[in-house]
Amino acid sequence: MADARELGARFVDAFNAHDEARIRDLQSENVVFEAPGEVRVEGPDAATEYTMAWLQAFPDARITVNNEFAAGEWIAQEFTFEGTHEATLVSPNGEIPATHKRLTGRGAQIFKVDGDVVTDIRLYFDQVQVLTQLGLMPEAVAAG
Repeated sequence: MADARELGARFVDAFNAHDEARIRDLQSENVVFEAPGEVRVEGPDAATEYTMAWLQAFPDARITVNNEFAAGEWIAQEFTFEGTHEATLVSPNGEIPATHKRLTGRGAQIFKVDGDVVTDIRLYFDQVQVLTQLGLMPEAVAAG
């Protein structure tokens, strides 16, 4: 049986390897996945599909964990996502054609584990930051 920190590290390794099978296998059959944009899906196939949409759109995507905290069956990871937008990203609000721009953004993910699988995934990131870096939204003007 893996502890939460170990399972979190396995998930990051699978993500960085773009390993769809390992990503899926790390999730329970009743996993619940939530993300910005009112995304809430259930089951490992739907959760893996969301993750793979990002990995296909950003073929050089990597996350680097900057801080993490584990307590019991929970682990929270603050991370930096880096990748180049080279293919269409399927989002909750529609498709975003490739912009060929580099994205570097911070986010957080929280996992609940049970045995050797993740049962809950909660992903948080700044959607405005993503859209701005991809050139799809004007940069905010600083208050003077």
